[in-house]
Amino acid sequence: MKIGLLPLGRPTFDVAYAEEKLAGLLARLDATGHAFVGARELLFDAGTSQTAIAEIAAANVDRVLILQVTFTDAAMTVEAARALDAPLSLWAVPEPRAGGRLRLNAFCGLNLASHALGLNGRGFSWAYGDGDAITNADLDALLTGGRESARRDGVSIDTANDDGRRIAEAVRGARIARVGEHPVGFDSCAYRADRLQALAGVTIDEVALEDLFARAQDVPDAAPAAIRTRLEATLDDLDAVDQEQLNKSLRLKIALDGMREDGNYDAFAIRCWPETFTEYGGAVCGPVAMMGEARVPCACEADVYGALTQLILQQAAQAPVFLVDLVDMDLEDNTGVVWHCGQAPMSMRDETIAASATIHTNRKMPLLFEFPLKPGRVTLMRVSQAFNDPRIVIAGAEMLSRPMAFTGTSGVLRFDRPAGDVLDDLIGSGLEHHMAIVYGDHRDALRGVAAELRLPVLEL
Repeated sequence: MKIGLLPLGRPTFDVAYAEEKLAGLLARLDATGHAFVGARELLFDAGTSQTAIAEIAAANVDRVLILQVTFTDAAMTVEAARALDAPLSLWAVPEPRAGGRLRLNAFCGLNLASHALGLNGRGFSWAYGDGDAITNADLDALLTGGRESARRDGVSIDTANDDGRRIAEAVRGARIARVGEHPVGFDSCAYRADRLQALAGVTIDEVALEDLFARAQDVPDAAPAAIRTRLEATLDDLDAVDQEQLNKSLRLKIALDGMREDGNYDAFAIRCWPETFTEYGGAVCGPVAMMGEARVPCACEADVYGALTQLILQQAAQAPVFLVDLVDMDLEDNTGVVWHCGQAPMSMRDETIAASATIHTNRKMPLLFEFPLKPGRVTLMRVSQAFNDPRIVIAGAEMLSRPMAFTGTSGVLRFDRPAGDVLDDLIGSGLEHHMAIVYGDHRDALRGVAAELRLPVLEL
């Protein structure tokens, strides 16, 4: 076969490591005897990606293979899917759970791409594994379409329950502030206000990101000191981070509190990067963790449906929730890793390990929290718009007592079903890359919510 190659990457991740991974993928592909056209180096921007897409279009290929070497948004994947008629394959690579930064975060890129392709009605074949680990059979299936993503839909829930009615009623009338727009290529964070109102009775106010920054800059100079004093009781290493940037970060917490009070908001969906770093100069991750602990959930990347999901799950558990990325699945260990930069509520901390102040791994600014999640029973949930058909996705799992997989706030969990089955359903469902997680088993209550909202349920 003649196969077009699009190796996608982002320079904010570990480029040298990504190039090493790419070399392994290319060596394995070259050994198959197929002919490959397109790019053989990482494509970091739209211009180089579009040039490679044009080269592939001119070559009349039998298949297009996107190599998801680091995390990227889905913009170039969608552009390739629209520009090229050939069948599509995606191959993402794992990385070791070594306790350091997420050097690649490629699985999350695969997740984002699968959702975007589902919205565009485009099927694809896929694989998740290293070049030297994937079997010959799996590689052949990837390249011939034998591992095609099979659409997974939910089932209708006909029986309501008291918890479901209580939760749906508590969420009706909620107000969510969307602060800034979701990043380009994050189709998983798009929304329509009229649909949300019809679905759950939720109102969305659109607020400019600059308004949040202006509020933070107007905070009195002495005000952040009180928050810092409270943090010192539970958070090590506050003195080790840049103090000016820390002050700016704490000002965002005060600004969000003021915005919440003025707008009577129940939750936020915030464009958390890059402008908080590049234009304002401090991370919103730590403030988001504090807001979540106070039961005012905040969804990053302006993910409005993520904020709605958090509100529902918070009502079900009557406890703080955490919006996570699923960043790894290990089929041999039968576990997955949930993670986000450093914004888990402090009550989710494994109390045997100290929590530390830290910086964003890519943008190098505070304030973020760093700790592993505590062991115990957990429920994961998402109000999903996969395939443009709303549904509720639910999973049960056990958070394990494991060393911290990646910096920030993360946890290793074992789903109730085998990891391989969950992985197949996750990709097949076209699920968004954000899910909310809370401690306890609340699946029956969430089934009741689905009945009240007249949404089908997909259980991973």
